[in-house]
Amino acid sequence: MAKKAIDKESARARKGQQNRRRVLGDAYVDASLAGLDDFNREFYTLIHEWVWNDIWGRPGLPLKTRSLINMALLTALNRPRELRIHLKGALNNGCSADEIKEALMHTALYAGVPAVLDSMHLVREELIKSGHLPSAKKKSKR
Repeated sequence: MAKKAIDKESARARKGQQNRRRVLGDAYVDASLAGLDDFNREFYTLIHEWVWNDIWGRPGLPLKTRSLINMALLTALNRPRELRIHLKGALNNGCSADEIKEALMHTALYAGVPAVLDSMHLVREELIKSGHLPSAKKKSKR
């Protein structure tokens, strides 16, 4: 069976893939699509058509707001892998470290402190690595 590239599936999938690239970056999407095969191709088509075109492509919310919502939901669902990915998307969409922190603080009220504690650690570490926060200052022992 000949392999079809995902971007040839439909106009919706192509537009969705463009949105995904805008948010998550070409390198991430290229790496993700490098693993396409007959087993997962339909799932990635669904992701591009439904998630990245039909939902992320809606005009009702700016991408920045969608990213902050994602940060909160992924925290509540305890999905650190996706949280790390969407943190980069939030930064690409213009979210500041302070806005991300506020979204996580707000999430603590509704999803619980333990969920946000894990996300705060992950997000802080990633923001330091990416240069969006200064590295932690070591306390001197006196």
